[in-house]
Amino acid sequence: MAVGKEATSTGRREWAMKDLVLMVVLGVVFGFVYWALVQAWNGLSILMGPAGDLSQHILLGGWLIVAPIAIAIIRRPFAGIAAEIIASVVEVIFLGSPVGPLLIVAAAIQGAGSELPFALTRYRRFGWGVFALSGLLGAGLVFFYSAFRSGWYGQDIFALRFVMQSISGIVLGGLLAKVLVDALARTGVVDNFAIGRATGR
Repeated sequence: MAVGKEATSTGRREWAMKDLVLMVVLGVVFGFVYWALVQAWNGLSILMGPAGDLSQHILLGGWLIVAPIAIAIIRRPFAGIAAEIIASVVEVIFLGSPVGPLLIVAAAIQGAGSELPFALTRYRRFGWGVFALSGLLGAGLVFFYSAFRSGWYGQDIFALRFVMQSISGIVLGGLLAKVLVDALARTGVVDNFAIGRATGR
């Protein structure tokens, strides 16, 4: 990962220090957001009683949101994966996530899924469809990892879990990320990043 402001041979700019700093800041901020989601999940689990396990799937998409936000603003390969991993490290090491170190593995997997649609467009398309697919793939990849780790295969509600996580991924991990990115772009606070150059701001 090169750091600098010179243009590459393909005409794309290399990583700048401000890009790295923003990626870390986003990771740290969303590490706290993800920790708050864990508390919401615990609360829902108590309120929903025997069905409390399903609350995890309702909220799953919320744990995907930093990847598409980082990618859309910075527009550099691996920005989404790195932001997710940083958020998980903050959640595990500094906030004491009950999931433990395996959360970092899940973060890398879901970050890769979330980043894939943007990578396939060479980080040039950031419409609603790409964001929705980002949420879907992020949720889908981490679902099958979680299913293996938690022994969901063969359960009667396996398909229900998958559908709930996929919808949550699309809505919270994809479309909500698009809403937040557009809102940030309108304020002008990200004009000095790739998103600002792409829109001519």
